[in-house]
Amino acid sequence: MPAIFQKIDKIKPAYDMTYRVVLLLCKLLLVVDILITSMAVAGRYISFIPDPAWSEEVVLTCMSYMAVLSAALAIRRGAHIRMTAFDRYLPSNLVKSLDIIADLAVLALAVIMITVGWKYATGIGSKGTYVSMPKVSRFWMYFPVPLAGVAMLVFEVEALYNHVKSFFVKEGME
Repeated sequence: MPAIFQKIDKIKPAYDMTYRVVLLLCKLLLVVDILITSMAVAGRYISFIPDPAWSEEVVLTCMSYMAVLSAALAIRRGAHIRMTAFDRYLPSNLVKSLDIIADLAVLALAVIMITVGWKYATGIGSKGTYVSMPKVSRFWMYFPVPLAGVAMLVFEVEALYNHVKSFFVKEGME
């Protein structure tokens, strides 16, 4: 295996750590979502349990974080929907080349999500507040987009590296 790949492979633990942090964040958001939703539903039927006005907006915000962050996690696992029906009929180097083109497209999307998402979060988001929580900026409603863009960028760089590496390193020779 070329020495450059051995050196670059040493940063794999950083990708693993990033994946674990994003996954933990998604799990925590899911727990928060379930707890707030349960409290809101119970509060409608049980008089001594409060039904806060902010519950719906917080739940929706948590769900938006989970949706885009879990999509970023799927990049690392290669779990996105892909057209692979013809892969077995095409030359393997062509399939690898098409994977690289797809990686570059997703990488471009990640950069767009970061730049445009940040512009919206700091622009439109910072000018408004949540209806039920007037002291909380709507920045937090728009922030999942650039945050997920950063996660996508990290995971897509790794996927792109792995696809490029596959041209030079045969499977099982690592």
